[in-house]
Amino acid sequence: MKLLLDTHAFLWLIDGNPKLGSRASAAINDMQNVLYLSVVSIWELAIKTSLANPQLQLVEPLGEFVERWTQTYGISILPIEQWHALYIINLPDHHRDPFDRLLVAQAEVESMTLLTGDSKLMGYSVPIIW
Repeated sequence: MKLLLDTHAFLWLIDGNPKLGSRASAAINDMQNVLYLSVVSIWELAIKTSLANPQLQLVEPLGEFVERWTQTYGISILPIEQWHALYIINLPDHHRDPFDRLLVAQAEVESMTLLTGDSKLMGYSVPIIW
């Protein structure tokens, strides 16, 4: 199964945060699954680390952080493609966050399961594990 990690799922995986659900942890650890991190999550992390009062502070530059942890966990980077952005037109208005809407669109277009604890995303037709 192809699994797309929401931004918080990626961060909680790295931190070993118990907020990462047991089903999500089991899916991540299942060697038959392929893990993906979207460029949209990297974009979101870039914004959160570059604000005047950062919402997220890292001990290393973001590029090194992403490279280290995607390699450590064997996570592939999913680029943002034109058809991902265009698919957003088809989504119902359950959630207004543009990052989350693009993650949902990517998961649907690429036939992926989304790993997220965001209950607002449960209204979409994309499969979710948490």
